[in-house]
Amino acid sequence: MKLGLSSYSLYNALRKGEMDLTGFIDYAAEIGSEHIEIVPLGFDLTEQPELIELIRTRALAAGLEISNYAIGANFLTDNDDAYEAEIEHVKSQVDIAARLGVKLMRHDVASSKDVSIGHFNKQLDRLAHACRTVARYAASFGITTSVENHGYFIQHSDRVQALLEAVNESNYRTTLDIGNFMCADENPVTAVRNNLPYASMIHIKDFYLRPARADSPDGPGEGWFRTTGGNYLRGAIAGHGDLDLREVLRTIKQSGYDGYLSLEFEGMEDCRTGSRIGMANVRRIWNEL
Repeated sequence: MKLGLSSYSLYNALRKGEMDLTGFIDYAAEIGSEHIEIVPLGFDLTEQPELIELIRTRALAAGLEISNYAIGANFLTDNDDAYEAEIEHVKSQVDIAARLGVKLMRHDVASSKDVSIGHFNKQLDRLAHACRTVARYAASFGITTSVENHGYFIQHSDRVQALLEAVNESNYRTTLDIGNFMCADENPVTAVRNNLPYASMIHIKDFYLRPARADSPDGPGEGWFRTTGGNYLRGAIAGHGDLDLREVLRTIKQSGYDGYLSLEFEGMEDCRTGSRIGMANVRRIWNEL
């Protein structure tokens, strides 16, 4: 197992200009990361290609692997031209992943206000075709592409598996986010166990959970968002929230998984503090198991 940090964890500092990419890489190394994951938020590797070499050389100097490149995408488009354009866009991002030297790349698949199972089933073949096309292109670079359980439309463990089976490519797997199952009101321990055999890498995340209440229609207040079932979540430092992190990590460790664990912090605390404490908690719990 190799524990590391996603650039997403420090998005607030990157967005505000308090930290640049070299600062992120140095901070990741400072708090004990073995790898970094690149999520182009707060910067754009298409518009700023010079950053690709900067990331590679700085990571090498810091003794860090670059584990994964994670981008947004949406193949639920209004017309066929936009659909084909989105496929080509994601393929162009595969080129960036290859230049970064990564062997793993996560791309989003779909976003829709209609998250019903009926809509999912109707769109599955079209989504699978897009993902299959990208995966086959990525295979020429030795890259495994993946779907993450997020965005509500493909968030449940069984929907992830349905897409994987429909794509049916050996280099198409899932970036398994242990916390995101809570957004679909699915038990994280059970869901992780369901999808662990299909994981190309794992995101570590934690949430506070509060149930929906009829006498409090506005929820707990600022900072919270709704789950599919109407409950409330707020990002937490890994190990501080309501997710059973110890049992999830036990499940991962007992499975023999020996890949990347990437911390994603999205709480309300300072992102550097949240990342540092979360990394320490994950490492401590893993070593205690």
